[in-house]
Amino acid sequence: MKRKITWLILPGLIVINAIAYLHAYRFTHFSLSDDDARTKDPKELSTMGKLKVLFAGIDNPKPQHIQIPERPFKTLHIKSDVTLEAWYIPAESARGTIVLFHGYAGEKSALLSRAEEFYKLGYHTLLVDFMGSGGSEGNSTSIGFTESREVKDAFDYVEAQGEKNIHLFGTSMGAAAVLKAIHDDQFEPSSIILECPFGSLQKTVSARFNMMGVPSFPMSYLLTFWGGAQHGYWAFAHNPQEYALDVKCPTLILFGEKDNRVSMEETETLFNNLGGQKTLATYPDEGHALFTETNQSNWIRDVSKFLESIDPQ
Repeated sequence: MKRKITWLILPGLIVINAIAYLHAYRFTHFSLSDDDARTKDPKELSTMGKLKVLFAGIDNPKPQHIQIPERPFKTLHIKSDVTLEAWYIPAESARGTIVLFHGYAGEKSALLSRAEEFYKLGYHTLLVDFMGSGGSEGNSTSIGFTESREVKDAFDYVEAQGEKNIHLFGTSMGAAAVLKAIHDDQFEPSSIILECPFGSLQKTVSARFNMMGVPSFPMSYLLTFWGGAQHGYWAFAHNPQEYALDVKCPTLILFGEKDNRVSMEETETLFNNLGGQKTLATYPDEGHALFTETNQSNWIRDVSKFLESIDPQ
């Protein structure tokens, strides 16, 4: 009887792991085909569309920039684990430099509107494509794990140019990469500004299943495991809320209370773990995207106030 039960269960385990492996691969590897269209947000998918995603994974073309800066800029290439492409937008009589890092499946042009506000506040800006995105080499992402090395390499590049006042900005995955970079390399930028950082990779993967309206167990755990295995790391230890314990520089966290990818509990735990000067700005009517038409003025107010406390004019 035990042998029969084993032979009944074993095929199911193989199938569910195969599906999880495929999901993890398609989630962390970008297609290089120009014909692929990115899978819509789960809220926009039909029932059949959700079923397709559940069994076949998402369509995930390599993110490409959709516009270029309107202000004069330089395209730079920074050596890291791969060669990264970045846009440098200089400001006159600058107070310092802000280095910007995008989120999952994003690229540097998505940061242009934020960079414009930093420019108006008197900062040079450097907008960086992580590996696999925009003009950078590669076709994969590790959801902020190895991207943390790219954060440090971009910081070192700016520092090597003689800049002393370097601030780091990251949104979502970019925020997680900033926190891990500080944890790994124990360096101290002038400040960090983080939009919607997730508390742990496993929790953010579970949240995506919840958005689909399906149970997160056990698939979210298998997806987390295989995603890390494909990139050579233990994904259950990829926890920005733990990385925050090593942050000593001034920090601003921006969070939308209607965020369906990151919880308020994760955000508060991460915030409490931070050392040094810290500010948490929350927006009751916003979700994971904060720099929206309705919230832009609030974002500018909170970021301006924070930077003024670091770099008074």
